[in-house]
Amino acid sequence: MIMKKLTLFTLLFVALSVMAQEKPVVEFNERVHDFGTVKEEEGKISTTFTFTNQFLAPLTIKSVRASCGCTTPNWSKEPVAPKSKGEITVTYSTTNRPGSFTKSITVVLTNGTEDFTEVLYIKGQVTPKAVEQAAEVK
Repeated sequence: MIMKKLTLFTLLFVALSVMAQEKPVVEFNERVHDFGTVKEEEGKISTTFTFTNQFLAPLTIKSVRASCGCTTPNWSKEPVAPKSKGEITVTYSTTNRPGSFTKSITVVLTNGTEDFTEVLYIKGQVTPKAVEQAAEVK
């Protein structure tokens, strides 16, 4: 009888653990931002990813890493309470980078004891600067 109750308790615990893990830790307004077509002379373009903490405890952004030096992330440093919003602003430099681009941004959030990793993306197409031709009258 004790063994039967222990087995039932174990199965219930495993089922609840699996169900708890299926719920996302955070919910982003978007995971991929498409800038579309932009001009190289714009220099820097930015977007802000907004997320809602779906976890039962406050979360802090531990780190945000861009896949290259042409992308700079900035984020809120304060803990984000459950059901509250946080932000990550990502700036991409178009200077000397004509052509299409896709960059990843790896976000690590923590509740103090456990880390959660999310990956965001920016993409777009940079049109090259028009080559200026000096018109000389000879």
